[in-house]
Amino acid sequence: MRIFCREILIKVFFSQSFPAVTLPVAAISSDVEKFIESINSPINSFVWGWPTVILIAITGFLYMFGLRFMPLRRIPYGLQMLFQGSSSELSHGQISPFQALMTSLSATIGTGNIAGVAVAIAIGGPGAVFWMWLIAIFGIATKYSEAVLAVHFREFDSLGNPVGGPMYYIKNGLGQRWKWLGGLFALFGMLAGFGIGNGVQCFEVSRTLENVGVPKLFTAVVLGSLVFVVIIGGIKRIANAASAIVPAMAFLYIAACLLIILNNISSVPNAFSTIFSNAFTGKAATSGTFAQVILMGFKRGIFSNEAGLGSAPIAHASSATNHPVKQGTVAMLGTFIDTIVICTMTALVIITTGAYETGLSGSDLSIAAFNTGLNGSGWVVTAGLVVFGFTTVLGWSLYGERCTEFLFGVKSIVPFRFVWVAVVVIASIAGDREVVWSVADTLNGLMALPNLVALILLSGTVFRLSRQYRFNS
Repeated sequence: MRIFCREILIKVFFSQSFPAVTLPVAAISSDVEKFIESINSPINSFVWGWPTVILIAITGFLYMFGLRFMPLRRIPYGLQMLFQGSSSELSHGQISPFQALMTSLSATIGTGNIAGVAVAIAIGGPGAVFWMWLIAIFGIATKYSEAVLAVHFREFDSLGNPVGGPMYYIKNGLGQRWKWLGGLFALFGMLAGFGIGNGVQCFEVSRTLENVGVPKLFTAVVLGSLVFVVIIGGIKRIANAASAIVPAMAFLYIAACLLIILNNISSVPNAFSTIFSNAFTGKAATSGTFAQVILMGFKRGIFSNEAGLGSAPIAHASSATNHPVKQGTVAMLGTFIDTIVICTMTALVIITTGAYETGLSGSDLSIAAFNTGLNGSGWVVTAGLVVFGFTTVLGWSLYGERCTEFLFGVKSIVPFRFVWVAVVVIASIAGDREVVWSVADTLNGLMALPNLVALILLSGTVFRLSRQYRFNS
């Protein structure tokens, strides 16, 4: 340490060129990243090992079969309920069912749909997409159940706002002796927000804009300012922003994907064939193992649609609805739109253009695929990453805030918002792709575990409420 300090002093006081000091700074940054990875790696291996994967699968299978595939059959009903509501229901929540869905989608449609799908294909091969689909199909039932429980067991805080989510349905559904599990979820949810919902998003946005000449510092200041203006107004302002931005950007992104896919329509059958064959042959892009294909598909699927993670029900708990099942059918649309529609669009663009064989990963792969399919269309990916990244940060700020409120009370809300904005700025400037993604993966898994346990234990409540509900009403 003395030698290191002496070298810095010599360079500062005796060198004509101050930029030389950046060398040891870079070394420190590298050492910090290696240190973080050394701690995170074993935790990640445990959290995202087979026990978690099996638990996620069991939860999805339990609800889909227990509900007799009702979530899939009731997707049209969910679309009907999306725009249905009455003034008498306003007293039950702060935002409309449509705004609740858009808020949850604002948090789920993000880098996971663009960069995350590309990472899954780059590491797990095209076969990983199949496992993303599988976890999403059963995740529709999981997302339905989360929202049903969130609305059924929600509370009103001291400010008069409806609050709900896993921490509340654990406390109110399983009883006070399980409150510690709710607290554990809230702790992991608060921390996960800074990773999956903030750090990863801002890092990818900053990196993408840097590739087109925008300095990271500029991105950090502008993004931080925009986030502050919205979240300081609370859930209603977040919902209004999400309802305006998410549908417009999603339509633009899907339209661009369809245009490229249509231009390569002859390659679509082969793309599906590659996905299905690679899913079962274990032909992964990097590892060559069947297990890696499944794990990458499951992890990126969960990262994308967040079914089982416990985040989306926090938004749906604030919906103006008079029955939990009604909002559950709206909530489950999020998983279908997010993974079955948008992630599939991204995957088909990457595979039909052959870009997945370039060795690229993340947003770089997605941009290359778009430019290959339609020259100059990479800007759509850039715009999608920026806009979806921004809305994801907004949606996850609500999740993190609700978790923080559960732990520390309503007085923690305003301080949390300022800390959230600070992390937006920091993450936009500094970070490493491997470290950022791996830490986000770990926090993602830690958040999911308490929620999955609660979902299994409370399955009887969901089944009862679903049986009692009249779908023709």
